[in-house]
Amino acid sequence: MSELSRLEHLRRFFARTPLPRGIIVGIGDDAAVLAPEGTSIVWTVDAAVEGVHFRRDWMSLEDVGFRSLMAAASDVAAMGARPRGVLSALVLPADFGDEPLERLTQGQAEAAAMLGTAVVGGNLARGSEFSITTTVLGCAPKPVLRRGALPGDVVAVAGRLGLAASGIEALVRRVNGAAVEPAIAAYRRPRALIEEGATAAVGAHAAIDVSDGLALDAFRLAAESGVELVLEAEKVRVASGTELDAGAAALGLDPLELALYGGDDYALLMAFPPGAVAPPFEPIGTCTEGAGVFLEQAGGARGKLEPRGYDHFRR
Repeated sequence: MSELSRLEHLRRFFARTPLPRGIIVGIGDDAAVLAPEGTSIVWTVDAAVEGVHFRRDWMSLEDVGFRSLMAAASDVAAMGARPRGVLSALVLPADFGDEPLERLTQGQAEAAAMLGTAVVGGNLARGSEFSITTTVLGCAPKPVLRRGALPGDVVAVAGRLGLAASGIEALVRRVNGAAVEPAIAAYRRPRALIEEGATAAVGAHAAIDVSDGLALDAFRLAAESGVELVLEAEKVRVASGTELDAGAAALGLDPLELALYGGDDYALLMAFPPGAVAPPFEPIGTCTEGAGVFLEQAGGARGKLEPRGYDHFRR
């Protein structure tokens, strides 16, 4: 059973119960949406588990705390919302002392301050596995959903694609040097694009945060919107930036493959009406009638992309 199939199972199961009053979006988007008294509250939760999402020999505990909070906040950014408060639930092994805990929370506090919010509560428990579960609440005048893209829309991205994946590869291979330093930093210290998402939300038809790879998250947006996405290979390469080219070259990897299938980017992918794309978003494709995600080469050749990316349950 894949992550996609399990998510679909959970979605169908919980859909049997009607949404409570005041909740207007449930399972299926980057975050839930509450609308008490006409104000939409965007609400999300994200877990970071040692050995799955991070390794302590790859980063400092400050990095672990920073990264876990930014990863959760990226879902709020994708809805065009600004965070208003963060809850943090920590499960700590018995040998996790006070000094490591202070370093971890310093990273969390730094990330929250950078986003203009704060950790306002949470939970602390002992367990055999070190994990951080972060809940972020945000507000948006009109949240942008994954559904809403229309044929003729322009697909654009803000943020760097594939760079964090090349950073992970550099850490796995123990490769150092100037060529891979930006990639390693992109993995250790991602940034939730809050302002970018909130500004673009005014004109966007649909959005998703790119955390599991462009191909997979584009597939999710296309499926929810009922459209076909055609990505242009050359524009994806340009949007990914020269730092990815340098890191990929040092590792002997294809930058386009990293951009399409790497995870942990926390970039934003949005669909805009023609003429509405503005920096820092860069156009990388279009929406058409149909289904699925396709990659078009400079010569016009087009191939279908499999919804492949980071999957918790794929062997």
